[in-house]
Amino acid sequence: MPSLEELMEAARNVQEQMARAQSQLDQIEVEGASGGGMVKVVATARGAVRSLEIDPSLLTIDSKEMLEDLIVAAFNDAKHKADQAGSTEMGKLTAGMQLPPGFKLPDF
Repeated sequence: MPSLEELMEAARNVQEQMARAQSQLDQIEVEGASGGGMVKVVATARGAVRSLEIDPSLLTIDSKEMLEDLIVAAFNDAKHKADQAGSTEMGKLTAGMQLPPGFKLPDF
C-alpha cells in the first residue's frame, strides 16, 4: 500500500501533467465548416473560438436566416472537432497513468 507521501507526489505529478495537457489543448486548432466551406470557424481543442470567416456572397438581407443557420452549423462542427481533439490529447496523457478502476479525470 502506498504511503501518504507517495500518494501526494503522485497527485502533484497528475496536476503537472494536467496543466501541460491544458496548455497543449490551447495550441491545437480545429476548423469547423458549413455550406461547403462558405462559413468557417477556427477554435482551439478547448473550444475557444479564434476566428469566423463568412463568404461575402452570403452577406445579403435575403440570406440572413440561411447565414445564421450556417454559422450555427459551423460552430457545432468546430465544437465536435475540438471535443475529439481534446479527447485524443487527454487519452495520450492518461495512457501511461495507473488510475484506479472507475477513476475519471475532469473534462476540459
